[in-house]
Amino acid sequence: MSAARAIGLLLGVAADAALGDPRRGHPVAAFGRAATAAEKVLYRDHKAPGVAYTALLGGAAVLLGAVAERVTRRSPVAQAATTAVATWAVLGGASLAREGTLMGRALDAGRIDEARARLPHLCGREPGTLDGPGLARATVESVAENTSDAVVAPLFWGAVAGVPGLLGYRAVNTLDAMVGHRSARYRNFGWASARLDDLANLAPARAAAALTALCAPVVGGSAGGAWRTWRRDASAHPSPNAGQVEAAFAGALEVRLGGRTVYGRGPDRRVEERPVLGDGRTPDAGHVTRAVELSRVVGAVAGAASAATALVLGARRSRRR
Repeated sequence: MSAARAIGLLLGVAADAALGDPRRGHPVAAFGRAATAAEKVLYRDHKAPGVAYTALLGGAAVLLGAVAERVTRRSPVAQAATTAVATWAVLGGASLAREGTLMGRALDAGRIDEARARLPHLCGREPGTLDGPGLARATVESVAENTSDAVVAPLFWGAVAGVPGLLGYRAVNTLDAMVGHRSARYRNFGWASARLDDLANLAPARAAAALTALCAPVVGGSAGGAWRTWRRDASAHPSPNAGQVEAAFAGALEVRLGGRTVYGRGPDRRVEERPVLGDGRTPDAGHVTRAVELSRVVGAVAGAASAATALVLGARRSRRR
């Protein structure tokens, strides 16, 4: 089981790097449609219906993964293939790198309107009032956060819990993106999804920050700066997890992140004054490109680490039997 899981994780990482997201019939998109349908039935402006919503959809994803592993338990080849397909389906490293690269090119060429139009592909911020440095800062922060959420975290849970961990994590993270934000509609209903996502990312976010410090020199960054900024500034961020890897990226790239951040429009518009992370200069297009390179390296190392972790945990389970 452990060898099949490790091989499947590596194959899934390779598939994401080579193929990117499925062009049609993406499983995460299908899950999103199911979640939207469930919301229409269950939505009430209270926490209890939100707990039921999160438990139903997250539990269904974990159950599907458990069934898949049980069906393939007698065939290591089938186990590896199932793990590979699940890993490919839940990883977002290639799409993150593609969007970050396109943003970097647009900013480097001074095409601000194009960059503003692309920003919603990366995050939910209001791009209309952002200039070049503001767009670069938003992109670096988003690349950092999503390196943890879309790459390191699913691999962490895949190594620890196999296909149920892969599907369950992606379900929870998707629900948080859909209903976990602090709008008037979702403040209560989305509470459970947001808190469960925070819990699921506690360990992976810190692992992602540590990997960022380890990998920083590969892209000409500062390992020491990443470590110092992570340890000093991460706790000031309003998110218990996003701040970990954003601070590490700030130190690695020697830039300054944080500051005024605007989400949404109209009645859902929200302005946050975030603490400054790092001591360097304001990010520019070049830092966006380096952030994408750093994200790729962190993802590759995370893939190898997840396979090694799966082997070690499998060996421990075997000794206990």
